[in-house]
Amino acid sequence: MALLLTEDDVRQVLTMDMALAAVEEAHRELAHGRAIDIPRQRSRLPQTTLHILQGALPAQGVIGYKAYTSNRSGNRFRVHLFDAASGELTAVVAADYLGMVRTGAASGVAARCLARSDARVAGVFGSGWQAEGHVRALCAALPLEVVKVFARDKARLSDFCARLSEVTGRQVLAAESAEATVRDSDVLGTVTTASTPLFDAQWLSPGVHINAAGSNSLIRQEISEQTLRRCSLIAVDSVPTALAEAGDLLPGLEKGRLHARQLLELGDILIGRQAGRQGADDITLFESQGMAIQDLALASRVVAAARERALGQEIDL
Repeated sequence: MALLLTEDDVRQVLTMDMALAAVEEAHRELAHGRAIDIPRQRSRLPQTTLHILQGALPAQGVIGYKAYTSNRSGNRFRVHLFDAASGELTAVVAADYLGMVRTGAASGVAARCLARSDARVAGVFGSGWQAEGHVRALCAALPLEVVKVFARDKARLSDFCARLSEVTGRQVLAAESAEATVRDSDVLGTVTTASTPLFDAQWLSPGVHINAAGSNSLIRQEISEQTLRRCSLIAVDSVPTALAEAGDLLPGLEKGRLHARQLLELGDILIGRQAGRQGADDITLFESQGMAIQDLALASRVVAAARERALGQEIDL
């Protein structure tokens, strides 16, 4: 019997600390050669696109995939988990909220790994669904005191800041401009669908860490080539995925101003195979594209917690 979990079931058990632990473990497993991750594949129609991410975590006994559709009416997410030994379906998990928390957690893990230990001020571009996960993860991963948020919709931004201040217990404030968001920030996050860079590289303070989480195709770009040139270190969740999807990096790679060998996988930094931040003034960047193993690691934890609380519906397929 497989367990079917709804969005409400997932919300009852999923925490940001759970997500941070799951994402970090997934990256460590990949770095040790104990995981398989296949970059996102898409089937496109004029009205609807199907996206599939698949992979395996043998140590957790899990193999599976996340599939979601996107069109003008919205997105629909499901993670399918199978037993790695028997091949039997073990769970189908609604993954809208799960994906939001997981995406934020990836940036949280990267910030904990690459940001300065004295980071207290963060600046975030975006006030949408994914930006919520980003802010929550940064506040869970770092001893932040203030988070400045910039977005075009001022009414939405005001509500976002009030709600996230209550959720995180930190000062989440509306920034007056893009420049004010960047200036004097120890950590920056970009979580938008922008097609052109969001800020001027000259606004960056020495020692800032940047999480770029919105650019997952060639038509999207949040980070300028000038910013890339200021970075001492560029980390990615997966080099194959970054080479396929990272709109921030692809122009530089195409022009030969950036080379694939300069990209470091987050897992390699976590296990010490590659060095992370070398100095207090280094500017570091993490390009987040999303990986199946992140979803699988977190979904398996959610399923275990849901079973303990007798949540969900058993289905016989």
